[in-house]
Amino acid sequence: MLGKLFGGLTTAADSMVTLARAGLIRPERPDTLARVGIELARRGPLALVVGAGALRYGDRTAFVDELGGLSYRDLDRRSNALANAWIEAGIQPGEGIAILARNHRGFVDALFAAAKAGLRIVLVNTEFAGPQIADVCERENLPNIVFDAEYEDRVPRLRRRFRAWGDGEPAGELPDLEQLIAAGSPEPVSPPGEPPELVLLTSGTTGAPKGAARSQAGSITNLTAMLERVPFRARESTYVAPPCFHALGLGTLIMGIGFGSTVVTARRFDAAAVLDGIERHSCTALIAVPAMLQRILALGPEEISARDHSSLRIILSSGSQLPGPVASELLEAFGDVLHVLYGSTEVAYVTISTPADHRAAPASVGRPVRGVELRLLDDDGEGVPRGETGRIFVSTGLEFSGYTDGGGKEVIDGYMASGDLGHLDAGGRLHIDGRDDDMIVSGGENVFPQEVEELLIAAPGVADVAVAGVEDERFGQRLAAWVVAAPGAAPTEDELRSYVGARLARFKVPRDIHLVGELPRNATGKILKRQLREPGGV
Repeated sequence: MLGKLFGGLTTAADSMVTLARAGLIRPERPDTLARVGIELARRGPLALVVGAGALRYGDRTAFVDELGGLSYRDLDRRSNALANAWIEAGIQPGEGIAILARNHRGFVDALFAAAKAGLRIVLVNTEFAGPQIADVCERENLPNIVFDAEYEDRVPRLRRRFRAWGDGEPAGELPDLEQLIAAGSPEPVSPPGEPPELVLLTSGTTGAPKGAARSQAGSITNLTAMLERVPFRARESTYVAPPCFHALGLGTLIMGIGFGSTVVTARRFDAAAVLDGIERHSCTALIAVPAMLQRILALGPEEISARDHSSLRIILSSGSQLPGPVASELLEAFGDVLHVLYGSTEVAYVTISTPADHRAAPASVGRPVRGVELRLLDDDGEGVPRGETGRIFVSTGLEFSGYTDGGGKEVIDGYMASGDLGHLDAGGRLHIDGRDDDMIVSGGENVFPQEVEELLIAAPGVADVAVAGVEDERFGQRLAAWVVAAPGAAPTEDELRSYVGARLARFKVPRDIHLVGELPRNATGKILKRQLREPGGV
C-alpha cells in the first residue's frame, strides 16, 4: 500500500514538473488561482478552459479561422452568450446536443457553450450520410443539433436545430448561432449539477459508427503523457488541420486553448494554405493526419521552401498509418520535428514517437507513454516473441467503459484490444502491421497488406497506395493494390509487380493492380477499403 501511495505521489510530482516545463504552471495572483480552482470543481475541465483562459490571457488571440481572430475574452463571452440563449430557449442540463460542423468559430462556440450549459455533447463526422446521422441522433437520444448549412439536407427534424455556418446564405427560420450570441447574455452561466459527458464517434469505416463516451477525469494524465514526449509549450501558435470532431483535432484544439496558445484552423484543408498559415502566424506546431502530410509533400520542395516554416518545432500526426518513406521525406523537408501518436477513441494514447525514433525506424509509432502497458498476443491470448506480429492489447489506466450502445472491446486480463496488429523492434518501438481483420490467408500463407503498402509507397512514380485482400476461388484470398501515380509519372502494373517481387516473397506480390486517380478517404484521411473492394468503388 505504501508503495502504491509513493508511486502515486511520484507520478503527481513528475506531472507538476512536466507541466511547469511546458509553461502551464507559473506564478499567479492568489485570487486568480482561487477562481480557477473553484470553476474547475463546479464546471469540469472542458467548460473551464475558456473561462480560465479569459482570466489568464484576456485579449491574447485564442482562435483564428477564415473570418479572423478571437481573443480568449471573446471566446468566453461568446460561449456564455450562446449557453444562456440555449437555456432561455428551454434546453435543460443533461440534454444531448449533436455538433455537425467543420473547423470554424461556430464549432468552438457550440462546444464550449454546450459544456457550460451542462449538455451531453456528441460530435458527428461531417462525412456521414443522412441515414447515419439520423441513426446516431436516435441512438444517442439527441433532441438538439448544431450544423453547417451545407449539411441541412442530411439533418433529421429534431426538436431544436441551430445553424453554425451559413456560407453567406440567410438563415431563414433556422436560429443562427451568431444571432443567438448577439442576443444572449455574456454573463457567466450558472454551473450544471456535474461536468457534461463528451461522446466521440468511431469512423464507421468497418461498420456502423459507435459512440465512445470519454471521461474528463483523465485529462491531466493524457496531457502529461503527451508533454513528456512532444515539446508543446504554452503561449505559442498551433495549426490544427484535422477536423475537430476527430480525437486528434479536438484534443489539440482544447490543449492549445488550455495552453494560452493561438489555434489556427480552416474549414477545408488546402496544403498550400496550411503552409501560408504556418508562415503568417509563426506556428510552432502543425497537427495533421498522414493523408494531409502526403498532400503537403506533394507540393514539392520548391513550394515548401518558398514559405518560411522555421518556427515549426512539432509536426504531430495520428489517425492512420504514416508510411515510413513519407516519414523520412518529412524529416528531410522540415527537419527533426516529426512525432506520431498511436491510439484510438477507445484506448486513448498508447505510443508516441520522436524524431529520433523515425531516424532509426521510419515506420515506427514509438514506445508506450507513461502509464501505458502493452502486450502483443496470439489468437490463443499468449504473448508473442519480440519481432513477431501479434494482436495489440493495452492497459492505460483510463479504461474505456464501453460504447454507448452497450457494446465493448475484447479484454484479456485487464488489457483491451486496440483492433490492430503490430510487432516490437529491437529498440522496443511499436510497428503497426495493419488491422486485425485486414490480415488475409492466401494459399495457406498469412499476408499483411500494410507491409506491401509500405513497400509500394516508396516505389518510383507512386504517390499513394492501398492494398487489401479480395476473394479468390483458388487461393481463398489474394492481394489487390490500388495505386495513384505521382504527377508526371506512369508506372505500369508489371513494373510495380516486379518491384514488389524483387523485395518480398512471391505470395506477397499483388495479383491485381489498379491504377487510379485517387483513393477514397473519409474526413480524417483513412482509406475506405470496403469501397475499394466494391465494383466501381473508385
